[in-house]
Amino acid sequence: MPELGPLELPGLQVTVEKVVHHRSPDFPSETPHAFVYFLCITNLSDRVVKLMGRKWILKSADGSTEVIEGDGITGQTPQLAPGELFRYNSYHLTNEPLRASGAFHGTDDKGLSVFVRIPEFTMEPPVS
Repeated sequence: MPELGPLELPGLQVTVEKVVHHRSPDFPSETPHAFVYFLCITNLSDRVVKLMGRKWILKSADGSTEVIEGDGITGQTPQLAPGELFRYNSYHLTNEPLRASGAFHGTDDKGLSVFVRIPEFTMEPPVS
């Protein structure tokens, strides 16, 4: 039977633990705000999962959308047994408020394609 597409695996979850704003005179003038986000991926399913990539969706206040896809998660392909978690942080530079969401994708121990959604969070520069 052919696989119909990736499965959103029950029990695999992403938590946005923290989003931190940072500003520096060293940042480019067109993107003066950095947001460091801290995520935790937890495998509460009954399967071993290997995460091999990500897809980010960034929505601006003006309605425009940017999609960023790539292999790995900060250069890693974490393998999570049931009950294990993977924490990481990364950052995004911007000059405007953004809403970020997306998904991580990979395979489970049965060879099925799986994904987990990244809950939406906001990156809002402070009013200067």
